[in-house]
Amino acid sequence: MTHEEYQAAANHWIEKDAASKKMPTDQLWAAMEEYIQANNTCALATGSGSFIRCTPIEYAWHDGAFWIFSEGGRKFVGLEGNQNVCLAIYDRYDGFGKLKGLQVSGMAEIVEPFSAEYVHAAEWKKIPVDALKKLPFTMNLIKILPKEFDFLNSALKEEGYDSRQHYVR
Repeated sequence: MTHEEYQAAANHWIEKDAASKKMPTDQLWAAMEEYIQANNTCALATGSGSFIRCTPIEYAWHDGAFWIFSEGGRKFVGLEGNQNVCLAIYDRYDGFGKLKGLQVSGMAEIVEPFSAEYVHAAEWKKIPVDALKKLPFTMNLIKILPKEFDFLNSALKEEGYDSRQHYVR
């Protein structure tokens, strides 16, 4: 592909979104939050320089953020050099007219172990803090503050909206 062809492909959804039938933001936010809360697993992409990693991992959603407890792993190579992350939540593909998924871009931060915010997240997940303190390693907590959402839901067409909706927070 030429540079121009890459750019045309990269701009496809930006151009399509400009002409799309948008859902009112309050309804879109409610639909996205319902989808986020109906699931608990995402693919978390991290990267820095030439290093990239995409990790399937459990999340919790509360206080307007994604919260991910993690023992560690290669995703932290990317997180050390770049706080920008992307995560995807999606349903199993069951035909073109039944698509449903959410892509979220945002900023990650590592929450200080056993800080008030860390303890709050553990309690929210019903993880005993004493059990976390007894582990032979530190359980890390990644907090992701979302900035942009791309919600794909074929059922939105039945409501008169385009199936892909973009939301900037």
